[in-house]
Amino acid sequence: MEQIALSQVIGSLSYALDIVEGQPPGHALRSCLIGMRIAEEIELSETDRSDLFYALLLKDAGCSANSSRMASVLAADDFAAKASSKLTDWSNPRASLLWAVRNAAQGSGLRRRLGVLGAMRGEGELTREFMEARCDRGAEIARMLFLSEQTARAIRSLDEHWDGQGMPDGLRGEQIPLAARILCLSQTVEVFHREGGVRAARAVARRRRSRWFDPHLVDAFLRSSRDSDFWAALDTPDISDWEPAGLALTADEQRLERIAEAFARVIDAKSPFTARHSERVAELAVGTAAQLGFDADAQRTLRRAGLLHDIGKLAVSNRILDKPGKLTAAEFEAVKAHPTHTLRILERAPCFAPFAELAANHHEKLDGSGYPRGLGAEQLDLPMRVLAVSDIYEALTARRPYRDPLTPAEALAIIDRDIPHRLDSQARAGLAEHLSAAPATSDLAA
Repeated sequence: MEQIALSQVIGSLSYALDIVEGQPPGHALRSCLIGMRIAEEIELSETDRSDLFYALLLKDAGCSANSSRMASVLAADDFAAKASSKLTDWSNPRASLLWAVRNAAQGSGLRRRLGVLGAMRGEGELTREFMEARCDRGAEIARMLFLSEQTARAIRSLDEHWDGQGMPDGLRGEQIPLAARILCLSQTVEVFHREGGVRAARAVARRRRSRWFDPHLVDAFLRSSRDSDFWAALDTPDISDWEPAGLALTADEQRLERIAEAFARVIDAKSPFTARHSERVAELAVGTAAQLGFDADAQRTLRRAGLLHDIGKLAVSNRILDKPGKLTAAEFEAVKAHPTHTLRILERAPCFAPFAELAANHHEKLDGSGYPRGLGAEQLDLPMRVLAVSDIYEALTARRPYRDPLTPAEALAIIDRDIPHRLDSQARAGLAEHLSAAPATSDLAA
């Protein structure tokens, strides 16, 4: 197998994490460049720089874990709320309250907005809940990818502040891992630089020095920020030269499998109604493929496509994903765009690009009535047809905000209505055979 740089894979998928955090594409990469430049300035050891490098790329790996809760509590778009929170000094009670007032039930009448604010618990407790969910999940993802414990701890503590007023544990000063202190400073500088340029980036570092940020790291950042090449590099972020060469990590087949599994968890954490959806679709698709005689390589490709087919849903607001009622036309258009996002995200990673089309075509139909591109039978091969049927079956047998789960028999009966014009009869037959062969205790056959 060709050696694949792990940084290339994680860097490509980090664009999905940027979306969830309400940030423009490249936020994680730009934060990585800033953090690694600071590490160079303080002469961090090669081992510590390696740990820091992956912590910077994966700092938002847990970001989807609090999206649904944030949207529900605030009755607001989670992307907008997260984007504005990056510019808010939320350790300041007044600033935190203003953030809540500006975001709660945005676009609704005064009575509705006051009701949402009144129902919210104390700001500190709510913020802590959001931060703890994100930080815990982020550290879990890092460990899934066999990264160091130092990397996992840095991700978990990236929202701790030098003065002890951060989250989730209220660590103070040097109790906070050094890498986490660099993460906190780097991501904040990146956001403010993008919003207001060099002056704004330097100003926020000075303003939060000794409060949010380690004063020595701020001084190192201010020294390095005098270099014009430092800022120019952020326009087209390239992280390829910043990973310590002697400790560069590669992504073998085992690690690629873990990456797909880890990002499936990121995807499914976006909504409580999609828990294990990606994993179950992958299991159904592989089981169906086995019944149809797919070889081991084809099954492995289908599994990864199944795990990542909904990565584009990270670009859909939880106000839509979790809505209990009928979607508006505009909301449904947003949902219908998620396979396009899946295609664009997976195409960024050369190791996943070969099955990007397979993953993105899971809502296409044989008669051209599917979305987003209205492809027809001649453009949909058997793996695509298998994934489409597996996705529909899993969705029908899972609980959704607007209905209870259907039984396997009910789900197959609904699928049968679309055979053979919209869905493939061979794929349906393989799925039924797989379900019959599955142990009675399996949740796939339940």
